[in-house]
Amino acid sequence: MDGQTNEGGKPLVVGIGGTIGARSSTERALCIALDAAAQQGFATRLFGGADMARLPLYDPRATTRTPDEQAFVEAVRGASAVIIASPGYHGSISGVVKNALDLLEETAKDARPYLADMPVGLIATAYGWQATGSTIAALRSIVHALRGWPTPFAAAINTQVTRFDDDGGASDPAVVEQLRLVGRQVARFAPLAAAMPG
Repeated sequence: MDGQTNEGGKPLVVGIGGTIGARSSTERALCIALDAAAQQGFATRLFGGADMARLPLYDPRATTRTPDEQAFVEAVRGASAVIIASPGYHGSISGVVKNALDLLEETAKDARPYLADMPVGLIATAYGWQATGSTIAALRSIVHALRGWPTPFAAAINTQVTRFDDDGGASDPAVVEQLRLVGRQVARFAPLAAAMPG
């Protein structure tokens, strides 16, 4: 599909992020950004912690893929933009997020491989500021390797001082606005990427 509109006629933003277990701060942050993209007229699809937990460890030699793996790859193939959110684990991104991104090797021979020419919004959450910075840097490096375009603004969230609630908000309105900016930027740049010559 390579960035075409989905069944509802809207371009798609895919969100990738979270942690295994209960709905995490990372996943809540990602949902705020996705909601901002939806308000700009985009369809959204979330692959949260529970979804990524069902993805087996990526095996490049496997000859078949599970239905969960296939659904993830097909969603990214059909996306016009992506938002990736990761907790900062020991100074970098989490294993489940990296495993999901490794699965995009399935698109290597596509007309649009990996995240080529797609705007990619980035979010990092960590219990302290140091890990947020190194996690954003790791995400930028990975997105560049996957030929994507990290959007100018990335949201770094210190969960030591910011708490998320069940209603889609956070204790700091500035953090909510930063996350909404991530969503708005991918929505703004997606049409530009679609207009680029192949």
